[in-house]
Amino acid sequence: MENVDNATEVTAAGIARLAGVGRAAVSNWRRRHADFPKPVGGTETSPSFALAEVESWLRKQGKLAEVPLRERVWQQLSGHPEGPVTALTHAGCVLLLIHDRPTVWLDASAGSDERLAAILTGALQDVLTPRFGPSSAVNTRRSVNTSRSVNTRPGQGQPPTVNTPPSAHSAPGVHSPAPVNTSPGVHSPTAVNAPHPVNTRPAVHAPTGPSLLPSTPLLRGVAELAAELSARQTFEFLLGRLLDANPRQYTLTPNDLAVLMAALAGPARTVLDPACGTGTLLRAAAPAPDLELYAQDSAPELAALTALRLALHTRADVRGATGDTLREDAFPALRADAVLCHPPFNERNWGHDELAYDPRWEYGFPARNESELAWVQHALARLKEGGTAVLLMPPAAASRRSGRRIRADLLRRGALHAVIALPVGAAPPYNIPLHLWVLRRPEKAPAQPQVLLVDTGDFAGEGRGGPDWRAVREAVLDTWRAFDRDGRLAERPGLARSLPVIDLLDDDVDLAPARHLPPPAVADGAEQLTAVRERLNETLRLTADLTPPNAGAPHPARWPLTTVGELARGGALVMRTGGNGGHARVPVLTDHDVLAGTDPSGSLPESDEEAVLTAAGDVVVPVLGGGSVARVIDEAASGAALGRNLVLLRPDPTALDPWFLAGFLRGTANNRQASSYASTATRLDVRRLQLPRLPLDEQRRYGARFRALDEFERALRHAGRLGEQLVRGMYDGLTDGTVTPD
Repeated sequence: MENVDNATEVTAAGIARLAGVGRAAVSNWRRRHADFPKPVGGTETSPSFALAEVESWLRKQGKLAEVPLRERVWQQLSGHPEGPVTALTHAGCVLLLIHDRPTVWLDASAGSDERLAAILTGALQDVLTPRFGPSSAVNTRRSVNTSRSVNTRPGQGQPPTVNTPPSAHSAPGVHSPAPVNTSPGVHSPTAVNAPHPVNTRPAVHAPTGPSLLPSTPLLRGVAELAAELSARQTFEFLLGRLLDANPRQYTLTPNDLAVLMAALAGPARTVLDPACGTGTLLRAAAPAPDLELYAQDSAPELAALTALRLALHTRADVRGATGDTLREDAFPALRADAVLCHPPFNERNWGHDELAYDPRWEYGFPARNESELAWVQHALARLKEGGTAVLLMPPAAASRRSGRRIRADLLRRGALHAVIALPVGAAPPYNIPLHLWVLRRPEKAPAQPQVLLVDTGDFAGEGRGGPDWRAVREAVLDTWRAFDRDGRLAERPGLARSLPVIDLLDDDVDLAPARHLPPPAVADGAEQLTAVRERLNETLRLTADLTPPNAGAPHPARWPLTTVGELARGGALVMRTGGNGGHARVPVLTDHDVLAGTDPSGSLPESDEEAVLTAAGDVVVPVLGGGSVARVIDEAASGAALGRNLVLLRPDPTALDPWFLAGFLRGTANNRQASSYASTATRLDVRRLQLPRLPLDEQRRYGARFRALDEFERALRHAGRLGEQLVRGMYDGLTDGTVTPD
């Protein structure tokens, strides 16, 4: 029988990553070596090759010895004949088996691929049924449509499609079986109002032996990687790579935002996300083992990945289902403690014509262009009395005239408690300030209801840096908890205030916080602007002192060169990759922090995964975006966890000067030759970055100049911020009368 691994295909870019070379080298190999594997798929301009044949050829040529296990597993997954989503779902099922019943995996994997696939059929059923309920039955019927849109918010716009080749067997959760009427949950709920899905499909199905056979090489590699990283971290790594490889196909909920939304919802035993995407919101809400987590998504592949992700992260009951939530609610009897939701925005085909008499529209029937208000009312309908819902909303939902009657009724009946304007860049689409709506299912109408309005726009970050999440969390949670405790909030100029509902019930019922919050009080505006101007002058004098001297006559150097990969193999430096591991109390250095030159600003939910911690003297390089950036870690950033899309280089101080290393890594030509280009992104292969072989004393001489350039760059950045502050202050002062023209 033909080796099933031959079915796994890899592109020229994947071959380049396997061998640690550029794509040009792969093209040269194809021309120069008659025995180079022939294409087995793809197109004439972008052919694909059998992974097993490529690995065999590279091994014979001595070019495969240093391939990291992570890269090999990723290539197996991304080149899977059924597509990467199917492959990741198979991998997730096996990782859950390894996580829950490791001895079963050890026994099953001790034979041929055919034996492994046959044994896994029953073994996966045995592990999936206790975790997801009896509806995880084997089902391999395939949908007629083999091409579907994949988006973490499937209703949002018209995302690109992921084409899945035809196959006789389906992946679990990727192609939908016939509708069932059984709960997809873990254990049968015993509460009186225990939910049962209606006309929806369970998220995870145990695959059969024939459908698993093409995946067996991948599954063995995944198990090997799990032994190195843990089952949970392996799944997060592969999921992260899948999302990074398809940036236009997914609308993600940033982790910092998910943590904030979960904190606003407060402690809860039952939590629902009716548009779960990849499960970020439920993951942020799931630190306790006695939770019940309910997830639904119209995209079968996302519902399956969410269920597996949550099962690997928590012992909580995980009940996932596939189906259009507004049309086919999986949990109509559920009364949850909390609902967290990032619904699709601007969706006109949400069921307006079919759902006119749906009982969920307690506050009014939403207009066709008010899909977000349909999601708001769905969330309220799934809450128990006193339960809290937190939804991410577009700012237009707070002011569109077509939704004013529903907004008015939400206010009158005490359902809407807070509208929080987030900074620009908090979540996609990054160019507008999205809102958070905090709602409660009323137990009784308040005597004198008030609504909290918060605007955190002043915490917006610079460029790609994103907002100052630490400041946003502190401001939002402080104001919300004070308002939630007292039912009102004393005005905090420019940030927050609570308003009586009656003050908002005008013709527009406009809930945009910026329209109701007075600007911050400006005391002695002219004096403050004078202080900013003096700081700017001081900074500009500093930049003048730091300006590099005139360059001498050009004499291009002809140094002997080495690469980061060679230095790592020789022990001159250690190379580590950032991931999802961390501790809730440890700040995370993100790629945005490195690009903007700011302190670590990210955070991660509580996790037992091992994090890569930075130390003074490390060099950190972003791998996405195509920029020439390398940052030397100072004491302020030391001890932070390394975020995703970052590579850390820890030089041996007896062999490498960190500033010399960082400086040469920033060369434009150096970055260009080490980058690979996809249709939507540029990725830097740090191992291919070059630097000259120089004695340590000479390195330090270059390092001192690179360090001075870094100080100059920081001073320029600071001067720019002060200049913007001065200009903004002058405009505000002149327009509000605190500064006179003369």
